[in-house]
Amino acid sequence: MKILTAEQTREADVFTIKNEPISSTDLMERAAQTCTDWITKKYDNKTVFTIFCGVGNNGGDGLVIARQLIEKAYQVDVLVVEFSAKHSANFEVNLERLQKVGLNPVFLSKDMHDVYINKDVVVIDAIFGSGLSKPITGWVADFIHEINAEETTKIAIDVPSGLFTEDNSENIGKNIIKADVTLTFQQPKLAFLMPQNFTYVGEFVVLAIGLQQEFLHQVKSKQVFITKPLVQSIFHTRQKFEHKGNFGHALIIAGSKGKMGAEILASKACLRSGAGLLTVQVPKCGVAIMQTALPEAMCIADDEEKFISTLTEIGNFASIGIGPGLGQEQQTQKVLKLLIQNADKPLVIDADALNILSENKTWLAFLPPNSILTPHPKEFERLVGKWATDEERLTLLQEFAYKNKLIVVLKGAHTAIACPDEMVFFNSTGNPGMATGGSGDVLTGIVTGLLAQGYAPKDAAILGVYLHGLAGDIAKENLGEESMIAGDIINYLPMAFGWLKG
Repeated sequence: MKILTAEQTREADVFTIKNEPISSTDLMERAAQTCTDWITKKYDNKTVFTIFCGVGNNGGDGLVIARQLIEKAYQVDVLVVEFSAKHSANFEVNLERLQKVGLNPVFLSKDMHDVYINKDVVVIDAIFGSGLSKPITGWVADFIHEINAEETTKIAIDVPSGLFTEDNSENIGKNIIKADVTLTFQQPKLAFLMPQNFTYVGEFVVLAIGLQQEFLHQVKSKQVFITKPLVQSIFHTRQKFEHKGNFGHALIIAGSKGKMGAEILASKACLRSGAGLLTVQVPKCGVAIMQTALPEAMCIADDEEKFISTLTEIGNFASIGIGPGLGQEQQTQKVLKLLIQNADKPLVIDADALNILSENKTWLAFLPPNSILTPHPKEFERLVGKWATDEERLTLLQEFAYKNKLIVVLKGAHTAIACPDEMVFFNSTGNPGMATGGSGDVLTGIVTGLLAQGYAPKDAAILGVYLHGLAGDIAKENLGEESMIAGDIINYLPMAFGWLKG
């Protein structure tokens, strides 16, 4: 699902109006109906709604929702925030339609905008939409402060009022509606995927409003939201006469004394993701642990008792992952350097291997192209330096992947996968229950296992991140967020694969 700019979204509307064809008023009716359908499934008609509408097209959406709710016997109050004497044509049409069903909105202005909001009502925000290009100020900002101060559920239509759809680095945060839920049209906005904006967006729901697929197919975008159809187009199903040799032999170099659990998690995940064979290189102290915990994996014992000190022969492996629980001993650092110098195919690099790289940045130039790095934000900061805003972090991510010809998986909510062609894929699966030790080790194992099976590095990263989050979502449904541990993600991988094929 491509992530469009505000201008591209307007172009999609215009293209749909011209080529469906459909009037702009009817397109607004259709878009609002998707919101009304969601709202009426969530709330019964004993719920009272207060809808705040602007005088542009976002306000028009709010007026349509009000009328549709009234027609379903809901109690609705509508207040128009008249920030301009100029009203959009669609606002005027839908104001008249609303008045015909017996509701006359209250108009608020600079001289009269004090309102009482009952804490039991649900507030719907339709003041400003995706067309906003400058921060909200003046009496409208004061009014938004009043709305935000109320302890009532707030639903934003398309975009929380005051939020820009892309770059908010110059915006005024206190003057933006703080929604609990945002019902957005057709595709998520880039701003929704920035951590700093969660306080405004809340949880977002993407509602398809029937924009023309021809336009959506041909429009160019460097940002993509990963959805099930995209992942299904990547996924390979197995054929009857295939055998373990068809699914690759993976090598994972990981573990040190006291951190063998990281190796076990990565290795189990690698096998659960479908690798045909797995060999693990571990320090001597880890051999008995590994062969007891995971008899399906073959072990290479390092010469050292407590850490990895030598590089095994790597020529016969289809994929190599390194880093979980590795430690940063001097001899271990030399192993990573040798691996980078000798590898002839993309590597998967995580955890301590990333920390070693951050202290030896000249090694980046020698990594095999399309190697996959999987940092969490602090590990990424060690690689690129600090950033002031999430927008700056995204720019650093794109530049780092492009400059070094790498695939970088920046972990977190809506994990971002940056590619050498400057494309960024944002994940749609996962939940806060996955914020637990070992979750990243599991992802390393999954991606290493997919690479072993012959997936292209970009596809392995996209599919691996999606499956990792999906397994976490299934674990959440069964165990709850608070009780989830990393091993649960592995346990629910089979169900994630089943759902993907389902």
